[in-house]
Amino acid sequence: MTPEWAQLEFTGPQWVDYEAQLNHLKNTVFAGKDFPGAVDLQNLLPKPILTQSGLPVRFVPSGDIPAVAYEEHIHRTGEISTRQDSWHDLFNALVWSRFPGIKAAMNAVHWEEIKKQLGPERGARRDALTLFDECGVVVASQNKALLGALAARNWRQAFQSLSHCWQLKTCVFICGHALLEKFLSPYKAMTAQAVLFRLNDTQAELTRKELMASVDTGLAQAILAGALLQSSRELSPLPLAGIPGWWTESPQNDSFYADPQVFRPPAGDFQAARIVQGFVSVSL
Repeated sequence: MTPEWAQLEFTGPQWVDYEAQLNHLKNTVFAGKDFPGAVDLQNLLPKPILTQSGLPVRFVPSGDIPAVAYEEHIHRTGEISTRQDSWHDLFNALVWSRFPGIKAAMNAVHWEEIKKQLGPERGARRDALTLFDECGVVVASQNKALLGALAARNWRQAFQSLSHCWQLKTCVFICGHALLEKFLSPYKAMTAQAVLFRLNDTQAELTRKELMASVDTGLAQAILAGALLQSSRELSPLPLAGIPGWWTESPQNDSFYADPQVFRPPAGDFQAARIVQGFVSVSL
């Protein structure tokens, strides 16, 4: 059950890129006990955002939009159907404000795939796009060992042996709006689908805000070029509670990481995820 707005505190590493906007809404719209509407969310966009079809993105109340295909309607009109009193749609708008390039690129590719679709099957590419759209994160790090451990699902190495690496030139960007919604009532087994991105020396010196913009532009280009998210196999499962400092309900000790229901070992047919470098996927 989602807590009441007054009970929510948007603090902690999971909220770092959205905290300012959420607290603004909490202290203005929510202060009057109203849930933010489409106009409120539109006002959060830092600048006009365009779809790949060249149309300005606009959040529109779902009741004002006819029953049309969601992705097609965005491509043709720029209008994003936004339900009233919906945390899911609120977080979707916030991700558009932070990762406009990635969101517009995914919409464009969805539309291209829809035009080629002959039957009811969505296809592997659209499934990968949807999975990332809902539950995606980007782990951007200069540390090859950390990214390799995550790709291999070596959880003890990634979260314990290399715990210090999470504070050293490593950033986690949440792009999935369903994931943000889950953080309203977090639980230990929350799992993201991650793009693992290795930073070069120049990128490692960027501020978080600069790096977020660079990641947004670069991954958007890779998605449009067909170099990323062709299949969900490119995404690496990431149990978020394992990240040092991301779970505060209990100590992150040996017994915590021994939970096989959260930190699952690789299956027999497991293939390590790929690491993105220079926005080109490379094998380990």
